[in-house]
Amino acid sequence: MLMKQEMRTVKYDTELNVEAYHFQGIMQKFPNHFHEYYVIGFIEKGHRLLSCKNKEYTIEPGDLLLFNPHDNHACEQIDGKTLDYRCINIQPENMSKAVFEITGKEYLPHFTPQVVFHSELVSVLRELHQMIIEEEKAFRKEEIYFFLLEQLVEEYTEQQAPAGRTEQSMEVKAICEFLEEHYKENITLADLCKLTGFSKYYLLRSFTRQKGISPYSYLETIRIDKAKKMLEQGYPPIEAALQTGFVDQSHFSNFFKKFIGLTPKQYMKIFMEKRS
Repeated sequence: MLMKQEMRTVKYDTELNVEAYHFQGIMQKFPNHFHEYYVIGFIEKGHRLLSCKNKEYTIEPGDLLLFNPHDNHACEQIDGKTLDYRCINIQPENMSKAVFEITGKEYLPHFTPQVVFHSELVSVLRELHQMIIEEEKAFRKEEIYFFLLEQLVEEYTEQQAPAGRTEQSMEVKAICEFLEEHYKENITLADLCKLTGFSKYYLLRSFTRQKGISPYSYLETIRIDKAKKMLEQGYPPIEAALQTGFVDQSHFSNFFKKFIGLTPKQYMKIFMEKRS
């Protein structure tokens, strides 16, 4: 049987300020991680097991995925077949601007379902995604973008997350702040224990329960996010690796592809094309 060739396409739309990812024929498993931005996506082909915020879903073609910034998630193929997947990524500042235009209020929306099964909006998202991939400058593209966001905000969000959702202990908050400040350094579990007074196991258990992701995975995600920003600015991968706490470029490349689905060079290329 002939395997479908793997293709990974990413375009940055300078009019909408969004990234569009198109993965075709991939089998990659994505580990538990989060993004600093919103992800709105859908599967075109394949069935996946998605874990998101301690819930599990079986997702298939036609299901809409809605991830808020910091929603931890992991997924893997469950039917032995390859995955075709499309998504758009929207940075919080750009989401805030769009929501202000739509509602007249300045806030960051919070999607309450992470999966909308068999959503009619998938066909609208597919059309928008295709226009971004084909680099169309059409009036219709912006119109679809705003109408799609309007419907998503209206049907699937609350203006602010309830207090219970974001509640975390002072110790876990301190760990997050420490990791965000010292991500370039060689951090140990003992460092975090000194910071909180917790035993190693209690710290791991408390942090993972409250954040939905382990402390080391949280640190990895911060490092990858910082590295993405450096690559976007044109820094070479080796520089991005060393500046974000990775021991060498090959370790960095493996991690980057595991989390983002692209190599650092492939990711950097999108923004080189954008600048040119």
